Amino acid sequence: MIQLAEPRVLSGFDIKKPVSRQLQVLLGLSSWILFLVGWHVLATSGQISEQLFPPPLTVFTALWILFAEQDFLADVLQSVFRILISYGIAITIALPLGLLMGTFPIVAAFFNPLVSPFRYLPAPSFIPLLLMWLGTGDEQKIVLLVLGVVWFLITLIMDNTQAVRMELVETAKTLGASKRSILGTVIFRAALPNIVDTLRQMLAVSWTYLVIAEIVAATNGIGAVMMRAKRFVHVDEIMAGILVIGVLGLLFDTALRLLHWQLFPYLHQAKN
Repeated sequence: MIQLAEPRVLSGFDIKKPVSRQLQVLLGLSSWILFLVGWHVLATSGQISEQLFPPPLTVFTALWILFAEQDFLADVLQSVFRILISYGIAITIALPLGLLMGTFPIVAAFFNPLVSPFRYLPAPSFIPLLLMWLGTGDEQKIVLLVLGVVWFLITLIMDNTQAVRMELVETAKTLGASKRSILGTVIFRAALPNIVDTLRQMLAVSWTYLVIAEIVAATNGIGAVMMRAKRFVHVDEIMAGILVIGVLGLLFDTALRLLHWQLFPYLHQAKN
């Protein structure tokens, strides 16, 4: 007796099934609405003091006052400046070193014993030394932000480079390409999509170190504003600062995603 297959029930939880752009937007908005509603309900329930856990409207009002009356924009721009400079320095160090370590095992054998231990050292542990060596200016904060990401960037870019298919290298050798040409036009170009994605992901880590860098003897920046608010128990201003960092991180992440789409459209077309 032939058994008929049971009719398939349509479900949004199909494994690896792509989600339409419209549904992505709808689900994303829904998650934020639920988050804000839950936040408001918890903050106004009376179980927690509103001074210590203000509702969303209070935080948004504090954010408006910070920008309108307290020149918060200058602090935001100062923080963005520190992120851009420090991350640019980290990329300048990590990109060539990671490429060389991923391409030439002898280079990896030399640098890995040095790079690997530093990945396990928390960047804030360097703050006392940096304060003694560099003082309390921007140099100390920028170096701290560099130390927070550069070791991971080196390792991840090395991994991206090692993931390049050996067939591409062998083909280039067969065609008579030099080592420099293979490194620059074969390995680097093949690894570049993953490298750009790595840079996007590690930029988020850089933002997580920003407040740590700015709460130590700082007079400006988002972290400094949050520390001043802490002294006067202005929790709404602290949460407003957290909100701004989250929005800035999202904007930078979106910008790098768009850059990835512009540079490598064929990869996204293949996924779709």
